[in-house]
Amino acid sequence: MPLLAAGCYYSGLDGRVPVPEHEALVPRLRRVNLIKYFILVVYGLICVPIAGKFPPRNGESERAGETGLPVPFSIYLPATMFTGSTREDRMTSVETVGRFLEGLAPLPLAESWDNVGLLVGDRRAEVERVMTCLTITPAVAAESVNRGADLIVSHHPLPFRPVKQLNADTTVGRLLLELIAARVGVYSLHTAFDSAEEGINQRLAIGLGLQDVVPLVPSEDGSGAGRLGEFEEPSSLAEVVDRVRELLGIEHLHVVGDLKRPIRTLAIGCGAADEFLGAAVQAGSDAMLLGEARFHTCLEAEARGVALILPGHFASERFAVEHLAEMIAKQFPELEVWASREECDPIQWM
Repeated sequence: MPLLAAGCYYSGLDGRVPVPEHEALVPRLRRVNLIKYFILVVYGLICVPIAGKFPPRNGESERAGETGLPVPFSIYLPATMFTGSTREDRMTSVETVGRFLEGLAPLPLAESWDNVGLLVGDRRAEVERVMTCLTITPAVAAESVNRGADLIVSHHPLPFRPVKQLNADTTVGRLLLELIAARVGVYSLHTAFDSAEEGINQRLAIGLGLQDVVPLVPSEDGSGAGRLGEFEEPSSLAEVVDRVRELLGIEHLHVVGDLKRPIRTLAIGCGAADEFLGAAVQAGSDAMLLGEARFHTCLEAEARGVALILPGHFASERFAVEHLAEMIAKQFPELEVWASREECDPIQWM
């Protein structure tokens, strides 16, 4: 056993001589180190006298006794010799989380004017804590920093529009500087998540019990924006409003149309999607669920005979980022994941 230890000591396998762990070299190093290890063991057993004295190396003290082996002595084999794994292999990176998010909400689904994907941060950075939110506000940014988040997965982009100057003179600039200083990355999904197969509009449609759900504005590849579906049996507008309240956990919302009117088909566009009203009219929809709509859009809907249900931009999307946190946590159980606890609707409903 002392000879075995000595062989490892003089081979540079005792952990005191750095072993390169570059990913491309790992398989080769593993084979070379195994061969070197066994050669040295054989050499130690045959060629080195049992009573021989190994000279101390680099001024190290000798072990008391005849062998004079360095103290402490032990057999150390690099973990990569057998497993080929490195720290980089074991850690969860921004890139790893990003690939999962892109699989959930493919970036090509986003509108051409949108800004989605990794907007702030280093793809190679390690991630241990992830926070989801609808919008990055000062309160949300402070929460992420105080709780040590490494990555924010937001629905609304930050930045949304191109930034020509990055300074603290604007709210966007201050938020970006604060997050960058704390090394917090930002990944935004926005309209890619709106239109995804498991995205916000689809969740709204399924949650309300719609059947035969299809994109309201289809694209050539079969995907598309918004959703359109039918209730199994017609319901009054008032009954549909109650379903929306229950699904989103809210008490108040705006309605355009006769509450007694029967509703069979429902179009959906979360957030500020009132530009889809024309598509809803063309599809023959009885009603449309929007996060919010402009006053003149409400007048146009009334004139075209389409009822509107408006729970608010925040309510129509916030529930989905809570589900998103659960999905990320399920995919990456080693991470701490939560939906922002400081985020709230800036519009108060009285």
